[in-house]
Amino acid sequence: MDSETRPPAAVDSQQARRILQRTSGKTTGPITRLASPSDIGQLIKPFVLLDYAELDLPSPIDARLHPHSGIATLTTLVGGSLHFQDSNGQPRSVMDGGVEWMQAGRGIWHGGSVSSTGTARMYQLWIGLPPPLELSAPSQMFLRPEDVPSDGPAHVLLGSLNGRASPICEPQPITYLHVRLREGENWRYTPPAGHDVLWISLYSGSLDAGEHVSEGELAIFEQSERSVDFVASANCGFVLGSAAHSPFDLVEGYYSVHTNTAALQYGEAEIRRLGAQLCVDGRLAPEQAARVERQMSTMTGHGQ
Repeated sequence: MDSETRPPAAVDSQQARRILQRTSGKTTGPITRLASPSDIGQLIKPFVLLDYAELDLPSPIDARLHPHSGIATLTTLVGGSLHFQDSNGQPRSVMDGGVEWMQAGRGIWHGGSVSSTGTARMYQLWIGLPPPLELSAPSQMFLRPEDVPSDGPAHVLLGSLNGRASPICEPQPITYLHVRLREGENWRYTPPAGHDVLWISLYSGSLDAGEHVSEGELAIFEQSERSVDFVASANCGFVLGSAAHSPFDLVEGYYSVHTNTAALQYGEAEIRRLGAQLCVDGRLAPEQAARVERQMSTMTGHGQ
C-alpha cells in the first residue's frame, strides 16, 4: 500500500475516481446513522454499519446491556474521551485517538454506565465477519492513542499503511484510517491490490477528492482499485475504509449480522444462553432479557 503527503497539485478530473454515492445519514438525538446493512452496507461490505456520535455526558447514564453476534465493532474517538463498562463489567476509557475493538463472534453482551470528558466525538464501525470467524469466541482489545501507529497524517486503526501496522488482527484484509489534513494539504491514498471498496466520512472541515466533500458526508467511491488524491479545502478530519468487496450475504437480526440464516440462529441462541447467565449473575434485569428476546423474535434474517 502506498500513501504520501505531497505539495498541493491539481487532480486530473479525467483520471479521478468518481464518487458513486454520498449521504449525510439519518440523525436521531446525538447519533447519526450513516450506513446500515440493509442500505449502503450492501455497497461497502464487509463494512456494514457506520455511526457517528457526539455525546456530552458529564454525569453517567445507564446504557442498557445488549448483545451482538456475527460482527466486529471498532469504536474510535476523534474528540473528547468516553468512559464505560466493557463486556465483563469492568470500567474502561477511550481517549481522543484511542480505539475499542470488539469481535462479537458467536455472541457477546455489553453496556452499562457511560459518561464523557468534554464532548466525546466518535465513530462506531461494524464489520461483517467471514464464515470462519462469525461463530468464533468473542474477544475485546483496547488501544491507547500512543498505541495506534501513524504514517504522515494517517492513523492506522486497522490493517497497515507503508509498513505501519495496527496491533489489531483484522478478520480479513481491511484498511481503516483516521486522517487529519491541514488547509491546502494534499494526501494520496493508493489501496492495496484487491481493495475495490473505498469510502470516507468527513467529520470536520471540507476537502476535494475529485469532487467536493463537506463535513458530515459519507462519500462512497466507485468500485475500482485506483488511487484518490485528497486536497484539504480547510483543516479537516475524516475516516477512510478500503477492502475487497465481500461476496457474503448479509443476514440480519435485530442485534446481529451473519452470512447465512443457520449462523444467525446459532448466534441468537448463544445470545439467549448468555443473557440467562447474566440474569443469574445479577448483571442483567429479567425484563431487559425479555425485551431483547422480543426484539430478536420480531426480525427475521434475510439474505441480500
